Amino acid sequence: MDNLEVDDSGASELNESHTNEENVQGDLQGTDNALPAGDEEQREKLSRLPLGRIKTIIKMDPEVTLVNQEAVFLTAKSVELFIESLAKEAYKYTVQAKKRTVQKRDVESAIDNVDALVFLEGMLD
Repeated sequence: MDNLEVDDSGASELNESHTNEENVQGDLQGTDNALPAGDEEQREKLSRLPLGRIKTIIKMDPEVTLVNQEAVFLTAKSVELFIESLAKEAYKYTVQAKKRTVQKRDVESAIDNVDALVFLEGMLD
């Protein structure tokens, strides 16, 4: 029986560490439950583009029958980031021309000079 005895200080440390682990796990689980029931409303606030319109555009493809909401959200977010990138590149050419308004020619200059945007060549015609 002497081998099974644990002094009180060791047991209390063990209980404290176990309690701390439970608190951390409870906090982590609480964050999952903290999301509002209207999960779609939360996603819409994170996206500037209308998700319904994005879904309609995706479904215009005859091969697409069902679209997952997460896929719609990720597509919308990707489009937003792409537009932001294109606008920043076009703005650089606007500043170089010492103008204050981004015009079609600035977007065309960005498309012509940035390798990542070559696939857009001829789209503005």
